[in-house]
Amino acid sequence: MIQRISVLTRYFIQSLLFSLTGLFYLLLMLAFWFVLFNPQQQTPDVAYYQLLIGAFGAGLVFLVTLSMAARANDAQHYPFVVRLKSRVEFVTAVLLSSILVTLFYQLLLAILALLNGPSLTLGHLLEIPPIWLAPMMMTAVLALHASDFITIGWSRIYVFGILAILLFGQGLQNDSLARFATGLSRYAINQGWVQISTNLDNYANTLAQTNENIISRLFGFVFWPFEALADGITNGYFTANQALAPAILLLYAIVLFLLAVDLFANKDLEFTE
Repeated sequence: MIQRISVLTRYFIQSLLFSLTGLFYLLLMLAFWFVLFNPQQQTPDVAYYQLLIGAFGAGLVFLVTLSMAARANDAQHYPFVVRLKSRVEFVTAVLLSSILVTLFYQLLLAILALLNGPSLTLGHLLEIPPIWLAPMMMTAVLALHASDFITIGWSRIYVFGILAILLFGQGLQNDSLARFATGLSRYAINQGWVQISTNLDNYANTLAQTNENIISRLFGFVFWPFEALADGITNGYFTANQALAPAILLLYAIVLFLLAVDLFANKDLEFTE
């Protein structure tokens, strides 16, 4: 199994790196380096170095995974799928090759950014793998769900629709919810629903008197690991809770990857010509 995955991974890596798409990503990396890590200007801040290169890797892996998934979705790969004992191996190779290609570009950027860049201590170097790899794996799996390679019917609408709802809920404020509940209460009383109107009015009053945005925190819990990583990097240290953020992101990635594998294993393959 490992041998088959490694062979497929090398094949996908070579097909992307030695193509116009690979050249485009290389130029994109160089442009990112020149604009945000200009060698003519010193970059002494380690947090700036860690945060921006980590964000670059998370964003680039989304694009690379979409490109890799599009290549894997070609009809010329039907013989590969037939010869494999499980479709899981094919999906794993696509994901692994996407992450490795992104790591190649990210490491190039990290090396170039050290030119007139910050001085990294051993502690800073030990922090880099989890804070770079965890978001990268998460966004790579999300890119799989966004591709035609994995999607079945409305599956990507469900996945990204839930994320959109959570993002919207994270921005809700108590005042906005209180006004909305008050409006519903007035509508209910006009319809003669006295008890419902009373309950809604009590709920609106409770929200208006609460200083903490409970609803926002409830919806935003899913995105807490990203905020914890950013806060830990900018503060220069990680608290005990913030140190768990990479592990939680990896857990998210594993769950979404298992979902992607299940979707691919149960779909009727219709690769593009």
